[in-house]
Amino acid sequence: MKKLHALVLGATGATGKEMVKLLLEDSNFSKVSLFVRRKICIEHKKLTVHKIDFSKLSEYNSLVRGDILFSALGTTKLEAGGKKEQFLVDYTYQYEFAKIASENNISHYSLVSSIGANKHSFFFYPRIKGALESSVKSLSFNKIHIFQPPSLIRQPELIRVVEKYSINLLLAINKLGFIRSLKPLLVKDLAVKIINESLINKIEGVTIYKSKDLFN
Repeated sequence: MKKLHALVLGATGATGKEMVKLLLEDSNFSKVSLFVRRKICIEHKKLTVHKIDFSKLSEYNSLVRGDILFSALGTTKLEAGGKKEQFLVDYTYQYEFAKIASENNISHYSLVSSIGANKHSFFFYPRIKGALESSVKSLSFNKIHIFQPPSLIRQPELIRVVEKYSINLLLAINKLGFIRSLKPLLVKDLAVKIINESLINKIEGVTIYKSKDLFN
């Protein structure tokens, strides 16, 4: 089997960190390139880190070369500083990077979206995710994998207090047999599923993995 070159967006986030670890350990991948907004301290013989300005993506066109683009880039309104800034990260930067990748003949795009993603949603966050899903489907990738996970259980050092309580509540409700589709998922389990599917799913076109598919 051909050794693959993986590109990763969102490598400093909870899911992205887990994907990077797995990709560096996986013998199917000979090269892993990260595109980040701030410098990170990680070294590996397979790893290349590109610190870039996402507002000037066209300047990095020549660096966007490989086999699979994994995108776990995302932020919150609070972290970004407002809806406009969140839209830039969660839609504009992601779409523009994906467009460059498709034009550079990267054949496979794997996107971490969200449960409830819908471009017509009344709520801002699922509306952004739905708009991005709709836009990237028109790009010329051979395969597009879209993952719509439920609430994610992040690494202990990244979990906020409010987030911890909401996850514990959802887990308790699930034990009673209610709203199973909202059962929280470990970011490591999501990362494993994303990478495994990139290797075993040979179906061309768009495949959407809903919450229930991620626990199989």
